[in-house]
Amino acid sequence: MRLSSGLVALSSLALLASGCSAFSDDTKGDDGKVSVAAAFYPLAYVAERVTEGTGARVDLLTQPGTEPHDLELTIKETADLADADLVVYESGFQPAVDDAVEQNATGATVDATKVVDPLPFEEHADEEEHDHDHGDLDPHFWQDPLRVADLADAVADELAGVDADHADAYRENAAALRADLTTLDESYAAGLADCDRDTIVVSHDAFGYLEKYGLHVASIVGLSPDAEPTGAVLGELQDLIKTEGITTVFSEPLKPALGASFADDLGLTNGVLDPVEGLTDATADEDYLSLMKTNLATLRSANGCR
Repeated sequence: MRLSSGLVALSSLALLASGCSAFSDDTKGDDGKVSVAAAFYPLAYVAERVTEGTGARVDLLTQPGTEPHDLELTIKETADLADADLVVYESGFQPAVDDAVEQNATGATVDATKVVDPLPFEEHADEEEHDHDHGDLDPHFWQDPLRVADLADAVADELAGVDADHADAYRENAAALRADLTTLDESYAAGLADCDRDTIVVSHDAFGYLEKYGLHVASIVGLSPDAEPTGAVLGELQDLIKTEGITTVFSEPLKPALGASFADDLGLTNGVLDPVEGLTDATADEDYLSLMKTNLATLRSANGCR
């Protein structure tokens, strides 16, 4: 539930009047610990790794099992954002978060789009593929581990300014995370270098950044997993599947029906490729690194990589 404009206005007045958050009494001043509000899972993973061992609290605004594209903030989630010493978000991806940051954030902010150099769609999509109508930039930067590492460095630098006592720890944690992400990047590059096929068909357009590893990505719908595919796009995908000898259509954990239905219609294998936008009940014990490693193994199997 998004806050009404009236409630937002009243909250803003209360903030001005009291000099503290009108949403919650659980602030840094109460427990002396830094709090970070992260808009959705990959950002929360970065925040948790960077703050490890410092006692900081990370609040995830997009709850597990929830599609991040469709997020509407509750009052509690807005309170977490308002009280946070740092908000990590990605402008243009979740309008409700953008609005809340503008209207309610009182701490520092890190906007991932200002840090990770997001790709415009035309850099990783063929011009003949279906159009994208949700903006000019691809928000799914976390499919590129090195861009995630850049975000971690920015989060560590911002937290060092907020909490100088743990500045070294934040930067050391970010460096350790960069090492893990560099290894992951190298694994993708090596693992996808020698394959029988280099094209994948996915349900929604969340994997464009994988094209850096030589993959070609074709999607049933664009940025929004709730969109409906057009007959023209389905026809083009069927031709592509026949031409390339594709055996697998990938669905995803949060929205499995679209890819599964298309695969069934064509008599193809329905695989699962996780866009790592959020955790589910089935992946509650996983994390960004393990999910990305599982995706790599899945891609290698589907494309006949050696």
